[in-house]
Amino acid sequence: MKRSKIAGIGHYVPERIVTNDELTRVMDTTDEWIQERTGIQERRYGQKHQETTSSMGAAATRIACERAGIEPADIDFIIFATLSPDYYFPGCGVLLQRELGITHKEVGALDVRNQCSGFVYALSIADQFVKTGMYKNVLVVGSEMHSMGLDFSTRGRNVTVIFGDGAGAAIVQPTDAPERGILTTKLHSDGTHAEKLAFINPGSHGGYHFKKMGEEIDFGYPPADTYGEIFLTPKMMQEGMYYPNMEGQFVFKMAVQKFPEVIHEALNEVGLKPSDINMLIPHQANLRISQFVQKILGLRDDQVWNNIQKFGNTTAASVPIALCEAYEAGKVKEGDLVCLAAFGSGFTWASALIRW
Repeated sequence: MKRSKIAGIGHYVPERIVTNDELTRVMDTTDEWIQERTGIQERRYGQKHQETTSSMGAAATRIACERAGIEPADIDFIIFATLSPDYYFPGCGVLLQRELGITHKEVGALDVRNQCSGFVYALSIADQFVKTGMYKNVLVVGSEMHSMGLDFSTRGRNVTVIFGDGAGAAIVQPTDAPERGILTTKLHSDGTHAEKLAFINPGSHGGYHFKKMGEEIDFGYPPADTYGEIFLTPKMMQEGMYYPNMEGQFVFKMAVQKFPEVIHEALNEVGLKPSDINMLIPHQANLRISQFVQKILGLRDDQVWNNIQKFGNTTAASVPIALCEAYEAGKVKEGDLVCLAAFGSGFTWASALIRW
């Protein structure tokens, strides 16, 4: 069985920079408050009606293809991770295929909904496809357009100040070098506390309710003249229930527990230890989480790549954007041991060890 490798990596972030001070104009917050709790100084926002989750993914893909020495037409399979798709359906995989101009080719497209862990999950799937010989050029994309669905008011500040837009992409190919490529991936989930970090409405759980002669009746299909309420009811609209919600402290405690666990799990499988890591690329959820994990693992500053300060949390895009930046800065070199790790909504968490 062959081993798979990342043959090319690329990323794209929108031009518009949004500072913490800009957010203070629309919500009760301060630059100091945001930086103290998250480490974020600024983030990028896409151009409304001009940029989309899939178009940003396409921009990152073109760079990854060039670095891998292939054309988009050479792509065999697409795996697209996002929580902010262009449409409720269809998924972004087929839209990306269209953006790349390869709809004439019979390319499969898979959409992954694992939020912050999405890219690492998608990379693991690509690894299996390549190792078994099913595909030779698998495109893995993580892309997010958060700015189109955030609550820009004081009510939503705890979530809104954290997120930014961007995309990252990787081309996964087979390699004959036994000491190179993806050494192992570890994937986990626990849905016990799913609602602690969730975007609940609109959703299929709501249904439609109305009262008839004082009795509340639940119908799967509402009367034709009130069909619009099946997805968003007046209560949801009035109380802003159609925005993401997060219990920050609970998520923080879970993240600092699961990050080190899943990293150690991967290292133990291949007989390595934290000090062997040349570069840890953690999901950019919160600078305080990354620093806590770094301390637990006993890693130096030069062994961890953080860019949340300038991009915010880009969810499924954060790991590939950070990996691409580290590569472009010469901090990820041939032969280096690179560890990717993520934790997010679900909860899901994952890690990947790569010999670059």
